[in-house]
Amino acid sequence: MSVYLGEFIGTMLLVLLGDGVCCNVSLEKSGFKGGGAVHILIGWGMAVMVPAFAMSNFTGCPSAFNPAVTIGIAIRSGDWSTVVGQIIAQMLGGFLGAAILMVLYGDHIKATANDDVVRGCFCTAPSIPNQVLNFLSEFVATFVLVFTLALIPAGTDRVVWPLVYGVIVACGASFGGLTGYAMNAARDTAPRLAYLCLAPNFGKKNGNWSYGWIPAVAPICGGIVASLLYNALAAAHMFG
Repeated sequence: MSVYLGEFIGTMLLVLLGDGVCCNVSLEKSGFKGGGAVHILIGWGMAVMVPAFAMSNFTGCPSAFNPAVTIGIAIRSGDWSTVVGQIIAQMLGGFLGAAILMVLYGDHIKATANDDVVRGCFCTAPSIPNQVLNFLSEFVATFVLVFTLALIPAGTDRVVWPLVYGVIVACGASFGGLTGYAMNAARDTAPRLAYLCLAPNFGKKNGNWSYGWIPAVAPICGGIVASLLYNALAAAHMFG
């Protein structure tokens, strides 16, 4: 149970802090409106690192908060026993984190009164719609995320957790301008659903599902390929 609770709370915190950054810099009347890309990079890096560090205190919790990472761990370890439960917990946590933000920023959402801007606070969209390249962007970004996380030494010494911050910031700095570097269905699909269920409609509300399936599917594909490559390299005794 601690595995699922840790993933639920951790993903809720990740979305609360991460999408909170997007609300803070995007919504009208926010004191930080216009904070820009650097603000988002720093904030999202912390939004991933802080819950990862904290939830490692939960027994057995891998601090994945991401279906692509969870599936990648299962491929590398061979243990699939908690995968479905973890993914459900992550999606529910992501939904709750977004729902809390809609309450906190309710007045700012009303002041913004622009469906595209509000949706963009909770889920990603491509800067140039091109489904092949958009898919490839999320695939490559998540490949980098899962492969590098797999190579970070495991163990009880949590000094390695700041490396998670470096990975997230690096992915954002390199790929964020393409598709918003979702890399995570619990960070994109779950808040997208929360937006559709809970956000007010200013006349053009929609989930942009013509793109929305990409951050749900492409990260999982990238994570699978990254983990298969890791296993192949490990089998060839490439790691010290």
